[in-house]
Amino acid sequence: MAKTLNPIAALLLSVALMLLGHGLQGTLLPVRADLEGFSELAVGAMSSAYFAGFVVGCVVAPYAILRAGHIRAFAALVSIGSASALLYAVIPDPVAWALIRCIYGFTLAGFYMIVESWLNERATNANRGALMSTYIIINMAAIMAGQLVLTAVDPSGFTAFVLASVAVSLAVVPISMTRSEQPAPITFVRFRPLELYRTSPAAMVGCLLIGIANGTTWTLAPLYARQIGLSTDQAAYFASAIIFGGVLAQWPIGRLSDRMDRRYVLIGLCGVTGLVATLIAVVAPSTAIMAIGMAALVGFTAQPAYSIAAAHAYDHVEADGFVETSSGLLLANGIGSTIGPITAAVMMGMMGPSGMFVMIAVVEFALAGYIIYRLTVRQAPLQSTRTDFDLAATSQVGGVLTPELYDESDPDVVMSDGPHYEPEPLDAGQVAEAWETEGEALADSIGDEEHPEPVRPQPD
Repeated sequence: MAKTLNPIAALLLSVALMLLGHGLQGTLLPVRADLEGFSELAVGAMSSAYFAGFVVGCVVAPYAILRAGHIRAFAALVSIGSASALLYAVIPDPVAWALIRCIYGFTLAGFYMIVESWLNERATNANRGALMSTYIIINMAAIMAGQLVLTAVDPSGFTAFVLASVAVSLAVVPISMTRSEQPAPITFVRFRPLELYRTSPAAMVGCLLIGIANGTTWTLAPLYARQIGLSTDQAAYFASAIIFGGVLAQWPIGRLSDRMDRRYVLIGLCGVTGLVATLIAVVAPSTAIMAIGMAALVGFTAQPAYSIAAAHAYDHVEADGFVETSSGLLLANGIGSTIGPITAAVMMGMMGPSGMFVMIAVVEFALAGYIIYRLTVRQAPLQSTRTDFDLAATSQVGGVLTPELYDESDPDVVMSDGPHYEPEPLDAGQVAEAWETEGEALADSIGDEEHPEPVRPQPD
């Protein structure tokens, strides 16, 4: 494992620092907005603006990366993210915060694209699963750690914003100093939602509605916690419990879906999440421990749903369609995540804190009902044609597909011909050393009558 991770250690450290600041901002802003007296609608608009920026970034950021190159684009995006963390404290205005969150969502989409293209450059068929799983674990752990930083600082002051900015700023240092190979080009794909819907209606509608529900819990959980009387520290624990529950559930739920029609698993997840959300709405948690436990349960049942829906979509497409399918699902999820927070905020304004979970319950039950309907009109794919659950491919962390999932001859995939970087040439001693490690195996594999043994290079 160390041999696999050493070449990308700097990249993973940058990911951890960036998402540490991201997690802190995600929890700090709803809490600080509540302290500033912002309305529920204003907080919901800020959350929706973040996802709107992320959706735009998924479409537009590749062109910015193409123009400037990966390293310069990375530095620019991280700098913008760092500046945004300070502007919240400088301009405590709901409209300004919504605009800043939109810009930050755009930068994070570009950040994910650069990071994941770099990871894909370093991955091989032998280590891709371990590498991408490590990346996802670091991603979630860093966000949770950032949320918990709020327990150590005063959200009403300037310090928390400074810490978020410092963490994001430091993310550029490891990437700037690394000597590893530069990332592969970004891929461009067409978004064809109608084609995706015809291919897998359950997955397309599922990702849209899952975005509405999960986008709400990710962004408005701290506000809900504050409104039911939890302290700032407890609100941070409440928000991180949702992610923690999702992390625990991803793999076992995914493996369970390999053994049956994935739609049954989705129905179960949606049904249980709807019941738990209804329970929280009707019987508000009376203690912090009860609230945090319920948050973890919501995360356990709700967070894996996107991965299961994506895996179901992959069961219905060939490998050369994975790029377009993944991009379409991420776009649908992003659109849903844009709709969810502002809708939930309106309901919270009308019904109080419970309105958030009323909306989540309605969405989850609606999705369960739709999938039940789909069971009556389409049979499950044959077991022999299904793909195994793969968290690295179905996670909604980012949106860049692994190299073996696309075909360069596919007209829907256009490889960037923008700035790239050539590796430094090897000297004669390095050539001889490379021959010692690789040349003998190469000679054994091709040294036959049709392929004479190659001539061994000699140093000058």
